[in-house]
Amino acid sequence: MKIWLTAAALAAASTFAHASQNVITVYQDPNCGCCSGWVEHMRDAGFEVKAIKTTDMVSIKQKLGVPMNLSSCHTGVVDSTGQIIEGHVPARAVHKLLADSSVKGVSAPGMPLNSPGMGMLDGNLVTVDFSGRPFSRD
Repeated sequence: MKIWLTAAALAAASTFAHASQNVITVYQDPNCGCCSGWVEHMRDAGFEVKAIKTTDMVSIKQKLGVPMNLSSCHTGVVDSTGQIIEGHVPARAVHKLLADSSVKGVSAPGMPLNSPGMGMLDGNLVTVDFSGRPFSRD
């Protein structure tokens, strides 16, 4: 019986740890519809997203260390790791980010038309890490 209880406790802890990885706080302009589209994309992919509407995006990006040349219209932070998701990064790339704790953040710079919240993924969207190196192609 003790073995079963221990196994159940470990499984629950593992599930909780995985669930906490799926919580993202996103800062977005209150008037931006494409940001809301990205939030829905992430929720549809199983992430819990807490959206905070703010008109002070520049100082948030500066505080979080988002390179200005890679900036976009919204900024997400993975609550459990502190990793940054800048702009319309697809959920698949976020899963890849979560698998590599050495990557501080990823970006889909600007507002690419072939990205979640902007349009349909076409296999040609390149996200980059915060050093500007290609990270994912979706």
